[in-house]
Amino acid sequence: MRSYEYFDRLASILASIRDSQMAAIQEAGHIVAVSVSSGGVLHAFGSGHSHIMAEEAFFRAGGLAPVNPILDARLQFFHGALESTSAERRTGYAAGILAREELRPEDVAIVISNSGRNAVPVEMAEEMKSRGLKVIAITNVRQSEASPARTASGKRLFEVADLAIDNCVPPGDAVLELPGTAGKIGPASTVSGAAIINAIMIEAALELIRMGLPVPLLPSANTASSDEPLTAILQRYSPRIRYFQENPPSQEPIP
Repeated sequence: MRSYEYFDRLASILASIRDSQMAAIQEAGHIVAVSVSSGGVLHAFGSGHSHIMAEEAFFRAGGLAPVNPILDARLQFFHGALESTSAERRTGYAAGILAREELRPEDVAIVISNSGRNAVPVEMAEEMKSRGLKVIAITNVRQSEASPARTASGKRLFEVADLAIDNCVPPGDAVLELPGTAGKIGPASTVSGAAIINAIMIEAALELIRMGLPVPLLPSANTASSDEPLTAILQRYSPRIRYFQENPPSQEPIP
């Protein structure tokens, strides 16, 4: 069955990440750990399907607590797929999203975009850097290098980030060809992006241990005796992370 081949392709991509991107992943973990040790939080942003990785980093059992996902209803398809695609290419939209966020120089950011060429993720990285944040990118470097930027600066995400991690996915994302179809099937960037995000969290935790500091890990909300430690850690970070608050501010799209 071709689905077996899909799993083989995913395994090959993950092996490529392990073999070629571990130095960058370890560096990203160090950057995140330094931020957390200084009282900062990790802001995670992706548009289109890349927003899934921002949510993967957030409120995850076994993940780090101080993660703030930057979400926008228009970019998340709530106003339609074509509207999301149009908004992702809109110059200036990133600045409007960030106007709702509290960014501090001790914070760090991960910006995820498979293509890395559209205005919003690139300008998000540029805006964050201008405010003193270190920016880590997760992107498809090979596809991005072969595609012209849709940005005012003429730059792509891997060119503006402080550190770029390649998701090692083939250009176009999908990995399988089926007879009788014009295109490919079986996208891979979500699987690879989630693996990279979690690998960064592991490396950040190891770095905090090396620093002799406690690791702010989230317990599962669905295991016995987890309510009290979970409540304590949410209260600790709720002043900085809107989705830890009982009534978070609206994330409706920017006009």
